[in-house]
Amino acid sequence: ESMTIEERIRTYVRNNFLFGNDAAILDDGSLLDAGIVDSTGAMELVSFLESEFGLRVDDHDLVPENLDSIAAMAAFVVRRQAEEQKVAVAPFAAAS
Repeated sequence: ESMTIEERIRTYVRNNFLFGNDAAILDDGSLLDAGIVDSTGAMELVSFLESEFGLRVDDHDLVPENLDSIAAMAAFVVRRQAEEQKVAVAPFAAAS
């Protein structure tokens, strides 16, 4: 059984930022406000999202709305995957 996007992100956060203790993680809780992730950690998260989910995170994507909680990151991944599928299906649509 495969893990959901949220579970994959939560597992990464738990292992890399909380060292196995996930008592403090709520899906919609701010990782920055909770002191779990700082700016360096945010860049690690971006690298994880890119490699784990095969997507590109652009500079303009680096905003709290996309990265500040597990739920926000999961929603961003779903949106970006949908966008990239549209580009793959219709590579010339964007040029018109």
